[in-house]
Amino acid sequence: MKPISELIKQKPWLGWLIFLGTIVIVFLLGLIASSIIERRAEAVFAYTPMVEHEKWEPRLEVWGKNFPRQYETYMQTADTTFVSKYNGARKIDMLAKAPEMVILWAGYPFSKEYNQGRGHMWAIEDVQNILRTGSPMTPTDGPMPGTCWACKGPDVPRMMKNIGIAEFYSSTFAQMGPEVVNPIGCADCHDSETMALQITRPGLIEAFQRQGKDVSKSTHQELRSLVCAQCHVEYYFKGEGKYLTFPWDKGFTMESMEAYYDEIAFADWTHSLSRAPMIKAQHPDYELFRFGVHYDRGVSCADCHMPYKSQGGVKFTNHHIQSPLNNVANTCAVCHREDAEKLIANVYQRQDALQETRSLLEVTLAKAHIEAKFAWDKGASEKQMKNVLKLIRGAQWRWDYVAASHGSSFHAPFESARVIGLGLEKAQEARIEITRVLASMGYADVVPMPDISTKAKAQEYIGLDMKKLNSEKNEFLDTIIPQWLKQAMEREATYPTKNI
Repeated sequence: MKPISELIKQKPWLGWLIFLGTIVIVFLLGLIASSIIERRAEAVFAYTPMVEHEKWEPRLEVWGKNFPRQYETYMQTADTTFVSKYNGARKIDMLAKAPEMVILWAGYPFSKEYNQGRGHMWAIEDVQNILRTGSPMTPTDGPMPGTCWACKGPDVPRMMKNIGIAEFYSSTFAQMGPEVVNPIGCADCHDSETMALQITRPGLIEAFQRQGKDVSKSTHQELRSLVCAQCHVEYYFKGEGKYLTFPWDKGFTMESMEAYYDEIAFADWTHSLSRAPMIKAQHPDYELFRFGVHYDRGVSCADCHMPYKSQGGVKFTNHHIQSPLNNVANTCAVCHREDAEKLIANVYQRQDALQETRSLLEVTLAKAHIEAKFAWDKGASEKQMKNVLKLIRGAQWRWDYVAASHGSSFHAPFESARVIGLGLEKAQEARIEITRVLASMGYADVVPMPDISTKAKAQEYIGLDMKKLNSEKNEFLDTIIPQWLKQAMEREATYPTKNI
């Protein structure tokens, strides 16, 4: 092969071509270098602190000055426009969709109002507005304890540090009303100095301690689920002090938690129709998630609900916490090769299957409660009804364990189907047992069923005065909430912040 210099002598135009090509390459390399320098500078600037604040600063907007990208995406949790086949980000009246649930929760505040939850930005407003929290007109009014605020925002760890954990739980809902005003935010999950993920709720730490585990030794990937597990779990209010406790001492299965509750003879309430001692499941999302394939593969909650996002030269966690179905390209498609339509169809297929059996269990349970009341009214004895009440308690615990969980049919479809199936079996056994009790008293006809085809009819049947409850709530919202917000604004004006 001839040297380049000789080729150029023979073909002068080749020299000019090489010269121009070199210029273009150098120019492009310059652009790349400039872009890299610019992106690095942008990344450094993005994480340059703009303001100093206290460790337990609860206000999102203050943290947002130092972390504008995270703040901007987190504020999108206020968006309620996303709708999927089942629920989504909007508020949905679940009692209106399934009036049988009014019967299932007769005698418990959930029979008054139960809505599909909205995004984290609505946590405070939703708990203030819901009929379940009552209408306390003075700080000492009931019916709910301060524990009801436990997962609603970063004012909670602030108050726990100020007054003590047990003191926070034993307070009233109304006493903490002026204090807990900022929705779920940065200080719930992050250390203010290092921004490292941290557990701020004692319930999770204490539950693992009783199992002999130190949650502080968790890996970063584990913490990307555990910060969610602080709240998205099953729990109960223990003792007179209403101390929030996770029932994990015997394990994470539905049966192990039921055994825990049975051992201490715990009941959230006595059903006003069947008189069964009931357990109200909260939202055992983390427990069910542990039985799914994604947990088994090391996937965290944040991987699907808060995927990474790139903006300029910065890669950060997208804090728009939402259903993965609203962001399939950056969630499911990161690992799965199917197209978005196919992936969503797979999810809906699992949801459809579980919903069908769950709905059947709801109807069967409602009939069991009504039939049990009929047996009591006919004069059944405690001895005759003992096994009936045990079966109803077990059946409803299994139903609620799945129904109360967010995403159970996706997180652990097989475990969820197993639990619902066991619940249906117990509910049917309860109805058979009631038939035997009635037969022993000489009644062999079908038990008449009331008309509970709508939420209003079901609530009237169990004796709720909804007009009175709504009137009291409106007075509370118009009178007390403005006072709470005024007190909060005056207090927060004294919080020390310093521009850097």
